[in-house]
Amino acid sequence: MSEITNILVVGVGGQGVMTATEILAEAAIALGHDVKKTEVAGMAQRGGVVSSHLRFGPKVLSPQITPGDAHILLGFEAAEGMRWRHMLRADGLALMNIGNLAPPVVELGLFEYPQDPVGEMRKSGARVFAFDASAIANSLGDIRLGNTVMLGAIADHMPFPAEVLEKCVLQRFARKGEKVIEMNRQAFAAGRAAAAEAQKTQDAREQAIA
Repeated sequence: MSEITNILVVGVGGQGVMTATEILAEAAIALGHDVKKTEVAGMAQRGGVVSSHLRFGPKVLSPQITPGDAHILLGFEAAEGMRWRHMLRADGLALMNIGNLAPPVVELGLFEYPQDPVGEMRKSGARVFAFDASAIANSLGDIRLGNTVMLGAIADHMPFPAEVLEKCVLQRFARKGEKVIEMNRQAFAAGRAAAAEAQKTQDAREQAIA
């Protein structure tokens, strides 16, 4: 990655997109980075689309990521990830939750939900690690853990140790008791494992094509 790291987090209201971005920002700040972020939320509490820009490095002048400059696209919802693929760099990475949660623009008939959003991403040349964060969260007992699963997924692709991000995640739940802390610790680890497995799958696919 360049000196300034650009991360775009997208999804649907209620998935924790903005909270995830805040935690990523806290991790960068803890390591002394200059950090800028901005969000756009459309009816976020009612399931509207949400996008959050995060930039950090030695000195950051603007919070806005320009098209083609995102190092990582963290897609909490697959179709939203696909809709923002133009923001990725040519060598960028998309981490995509394939759990289907159609945004309101689909229900309103303004956007037709794609049959294979991950496939469409790959057709555009994007490198995609896809996994079902929603299913992982449910298997751990709480769909709200999807936020932590996604943070675990991005942890090994940040320009600092995964443990720094994990510490910031768990600090969020310090007052909620050991049970909640442990659930989030497991969710974080599960997200890391899911992304690692998805990377193996993507590597095998690329080797087969080559």
